[in-house]
Amino acid sequence: MEHRLKTPLSEEDVKKLRAGDVVFLSGIVYTARDKAHALMRSKQSPVSLEGAALYHCGPLIKNGKVLSAGPTTSGRMARYSDEILSWGARAIIGKGGLHSGPFKGRAVYLAYPGGCGAAAAGQLKAVKAHLAELGMAEALWEFQAENLGPMIVAIDTQGSDLYQDVRNKARARGR
Repeated sequence: MEHRLKTPLSEEDVKKLRAGDVVFLSGIVYTARDKAHALMRSKQSPVSLEGAALYHCGPLIKNGKVLSAGPTTSGRMARYSDEILSWGARAIIGKGGLHSGPFKGRAVYLAYPGGCGAAAAGQLKAVKAHLAELGMAEALWEFQAENLGPMIVAIDTQGSDLYQDVRNKARARGR
């Protein structure tokens, strides 16, 4: 099923999504990588993450124009997932998956295809860099998204996890 959603996301927005659904997002989307996550943990987030979509991305921006905004591997930020979701984020976007536990009952993980940085750039407008002292790739960016996607619901609020399903099927086949 295809969904077109607008941030801030509500609990109802994410609870209707199921693993395998396709999502396009419009509205404010934040980016964060390792350093931004660590700084937010130690000092507090400079933005409210209530209803937010947080994109694991280190964008390339020149003169205010987004040139590339592909996903980075979410596994590096796994240790922050529960905390980010407890601050009210309703979606984490990235590649490679995360543990499904922190998402159950409250948020979704949206898989964005790796290698699609230029496509994502066409769907995002840079609004502001928070934590700019971390540098362009590591700053917490605020973007205005217009139909960002397609993204696949890889982990839903019910605990379904497409990545784990593939691992389980591979194990069952003896691989």
